[in-house]
Amino acid sequence: MAKDPLAQAGLYFDEVSGLQILDPDVRQKSLELKEECKVFIEDFGQFQKITGQQIQMLDEIAKDVEREKKKAIGAKFLLNSMQRQREAKTQQLQALIAEKKMELERLCTEYEALHKIEMEGNDFINQFMQK
Repeated sequence: MAKDPLAQAGLYFDEVSGLQILDPDVRQKSLELKEECKVFIEDFGQFQKITGQQIQMLDEIAKDVEREKKKAIGAKFLLNSMQRQREAKTQQLQALIAEKKMELERLCTEYEALHKIEMEGNDFINQFMQK
């Protein structure tokens, strides 16, 4: 088989008898590659769009998490503050109870002393009246 002299020179005819400088197989593969690249670019664009949406959604979730974290920290501080106030109130009430117990003891002692004086006074009056 003799090689086509135009093919040896790197010139080819296409399906409409147009002169081409690429081998028809190479040209066909180039067109297929071009189409595959177009599909790849479209797919990659979709991928970027989807990942962009995912990133945006994750950013919103992160903001929500941060907001809830701040609420939890605030609630913890409030709870700790309330607990400290309750402890301070408990200490105040315990001090008041201790003070009232001391006053009760003093009043009981005073009552006993006055009762003793009253009894002695009554005994004295009874002895004086019997004489």
